[in-house]
Amino acid sequence: MSTSIHPILKSIMPIVEGIAKTFGKNCEVVLHDFNNFQSSIIAIENGHVTGRSLGSPMTEVGLQAIRKGNTNDSILNYTGKSTDGRALKSSTMFINDDNGQVIGCLCINFDMSELIVAQNAIQELTQTENKEDLKQSDYLSNSVNDVLSSIVTNTLEELGKPVAYMSKDEKVNIVKRLDEQGAFLIKGAIDYVAKVLCVSRYTIYNYLDEIRVNKQ
Repeated sequence: MSTSIHPILKSIMPIVEGIAKTFGKNCEVVLHDFNNFQSSIIAIENGHVTGRSLGSPMTEVGLQAIRKGNTNDSILNYTGKSTDGRALKSSTMFINDDNGQVIGCLCINFDMSELIVAQNAIQELTQTENKEDLKQSDYLSNSVNDVLSSIVTNTLEELGKPVAYMSKDEKVNIVKRLDEQGAFLIKGAIDYVAKVLCVSRYTIYNYLDEIRVNKQ
């Protein structure tokens, strides 16, 4: 974790504890420093909710927003899941410096498990709509490798085709979608994706070059 923390982020650290104490043990509050995506957490309360601690990495939702440049607006009330399967209600609020440059984010992850049990006991209150276009999911882990693995696995599952039967164009599409989700912001992602797609790391670089040339 970086030893140099931006003054604005330092000023927000007391808020982390304040929110957590206000909403109790099921409310995890996390402050991320974008100076180091590999160990971005610089303040955390109630880390038992997701099993994370100081120095844990950025999550999928954060990486994807950063990669796409979608950091002007907060991401509020999306669903997430901890590594042990707890249902989370989460919000991510991006923090800018005086020049408007995004430097971090404040995240709230509320463990809804106990409330869901209570909700299920009252059938009338369990009626929900399942609109996929309104849902956003995240995978929170204490390991940056787990985050990368989750992004890659989910992307491959969406294609629904074994890697051995993929054409070059399909592999390029996989790399493009991983790039859009911020996967390659994670250290070691090139080698990991190359291994999963059964190609060389130089092939992944070539795919990325091809993708970025086509964007121009």
